[in-house]
Amino acid sequence: MTLADTRLHISSPLLLLTYGEQERKFAIISTVKDHSDRDPSMTTTTADATDNISAHGQKSQVWDIFVRLFHWALVFFIGFAWWTGEQGGEWMQWHMRCGYAVLGLVIFRLLWGFAGSFYARFRQFIYSPKTTLQYLGSLLQRKEPVYAGHNPLGGWAVVLLLLLCAFQAGSGLFANDDIFTEGPLVHLVGYDLSIEITKWHKTMFNVLLAVIAVHVVGVIYHQRFRKEPLLQGMITGQKPVAEAVDLATAEQATKSPARLIVTGLIVIAVSVAAVWGLLSL
Repeated sequence: MTLADTRLHISSPLLLLTYGEQERKFAIISTVKDHSDRDPSMTTTTADATDNISAHGQKSQVWDIFVRLFHWALVFFIGFAWWTGEQGGEWMQWHMRCGYAVLGLVIFRLLWGFAGSFYARFRQFIYSPKTTLQYLGSLLQRKEPVYAGHNPLGGWAVVLLLLLCAFQAGSGLFANDDIFTEGPLVHLVGYDLSIEITKWHKTMFNVLLAVIAVHVVGVIYHQRFRKEPLLQGMITGQKPVAEAVDLATAEQATKSPARLIVTGLIVIAVSVAAVWGLLSL
C-alpha cells in the first residue's frame, strides 16, 4: 500500500467517530496503527502520522479542566495571601482564609496526581534523577527535548511548590502574630511553639516566593525563546505535541469526559471535607 493510500485511510469518515477535535490526533494515530496491523505493506508509521498532523497545526488536549482551575486558583490565593499578610490588621482574617483555600488546593492536587487525567498524574511527570540531570544538560545546551506535559525539571518544581504550599498552609494553622490573630490550631501546640512556628511560616514564605520566581523565569524562557505556548496551554488545555517525547497513546489519552468530571467533583468534596476536619480539631 502506498503513502497516498495511507493518507486516504487517514482522511476516512471513520474519524468522525472520535471524541472531539482535541482527540482527533490520537484517533488518527490509532487508525494508522490499526490499518498497519491488518496490512503489513503499509509503510507509514505512527510517527509519520504525528508529523502529518503537526504540519496542519493540530493540537491535543493536555491539561484537563481541573488542572487548569487548580493552577490559576493557586496563583490567585497565594497572591492574595501575600497582599493581605502585608496589610495586616483586619485583613489577616482574609489571609487565613486564603491559607485554608491553599491547603484545600494542595490536598486536591495530591489526590488528582493519582486520580486525574494522563498528564496530571505524578507517574507521568516525576522522572528519575538520571533523566532529570540529562534534561538539565540538554537545557544548558539549548537542545532539550519537548514535553507535552511537565518536563523533568518542571515536574520536580511542581513537587517542590506543593510541599512549600503545604508547609505554608499547614504552619499557618498553628501561627499567631502575638497581637490578636492566631491560627485555629494554636491550642494544640502552646504559645512558645506557636511563636517558633510563626517565624518559620514567615521565613519559608520568602523561599516560596523565590521558587515561584524561578518558575516564572522558566515559563518565560520556554514561552519566549523556545516558542512553547505554555500559558496558552494552561488556559485552553491544548498544546501542539508533534515533537513531544511523552506523547500519550490513544488508549492513555482517551477518558470519558463525564467520568473525569464526576471524579473531579468527588476529589473536590474530599479535599473540602479534609480541610473542614482539620479546622475542627
